Amino acid sequence: MSVRRLAEDSVQPAAFAFNRENTAWAKQTIKKYPKGREQSAVIPLLMRAQEQDGWVTKAAIEHVAVMLDMPLIRVLEVATFYTQFQLKPVGTRAHIQVCGTTPCMLRGAEDLKKVCQHRIHHEPFHTNESGTLSWEEVECLGACVNAPMIMVFKDTYEDLTPERLEEIIDAFEAGKGDTITPGPQIDRYFSAPEGGATTLIEGNGAAKPKRAAKAADAAAVPAASAAKQDEAPAKAVSLEDKNRPAAIDKPAVVDDLELISGVGPKIAGILHELGIYTFAQVAGWKKAEREWVDGYLNFKGRIERDDWVKQAKALAKGGEAEYIKVFGKKPR
Repeated sequence: MSVRRLAEDSVQPAAFAFNRENTAWAKQTIKKYPKGREQSAVIPLLMRAQEQDGWVTKAAIEHVAVMLDMPLIRVLEVATFYTQFQLKPVGTRAHIQVCGTTPCMLRGAEDLKKVCQHRIHHEPFHTNESGTLSWEEVECLGACVNAPMIMVFKDTYEDLTPERLEEIIDAFEAGKGDTITPGPQIDRYFSAPEGGATTLIEGNGAAKPKRAAKAADAAAVPAASAAKQDEAPAKAVSLEDKNRPAAIDKPAVVDDLELISGVGPKIAGILHELGIYTFAQVAGWKKAEREWVDGYLNFKGRIERDDWVKQAKALAKGGEAEYIKVFGKKPR
């Protein structure tokens, strides 16, 4: 392992403090640990500091040490040991981690690295001229069957070609990274065979595996169509039904519906297709409306089990801080 040191003083900020929501989250996280073991929260607190500022600063390390009543050297040891912590500024819009472990290397990781070198900087851990992008090579990212792959923030992008990586970089550089669907970038469902299953697809009550649309063409596939393809309702649910929740025009600011436990990128897209954009809308669903959405998504009662309405009410009232107050944990 290479020696990991803090960034030069010239780029270090003078101070660090968690914002209001992260402060509430940090206090709740510390409470999860037994009396006298609060220092066990050091890794999640450092990770939250990185998510807030983009990298782990010296001031953030000092702040976490004070919060946990922990010797500064011990927090410094953690931050410099784990490579998940970035100790110098990285791209503000994307820091691309290219998997270089054997399966990815055999399937084209070197070509992905060349794209990063050409598009961002020849050396890892250096930003492009505008400071929006950076890259590094990392060890296994855990989806070997979908090699080669990269990770940006918490999302992985798999089954990549150099051309597809160029498109992903273009999107993040333009500030439109959320338009790229994470996961496989070819016609496969998670880690299922490319092109769909060829065995065990019928008989003995076995369900036929579902297939996903090509991620590269996701923008051209209406979310409702994707729903029918991947989570097709067991029976027809009419879009003209009187119990369908009222739709609104897309507002200037769209709530992050994925903060609701049980809502992922695909489901959020389907809700947007239905004109559902805000926590307040979900919070106001009556029983009949919840049942209609549940039937449309073929969730079989999941909306009630996950209590979307209660979650949405908390998020609409006070965002992540209110959610933590109500549920005692961070959303999702």
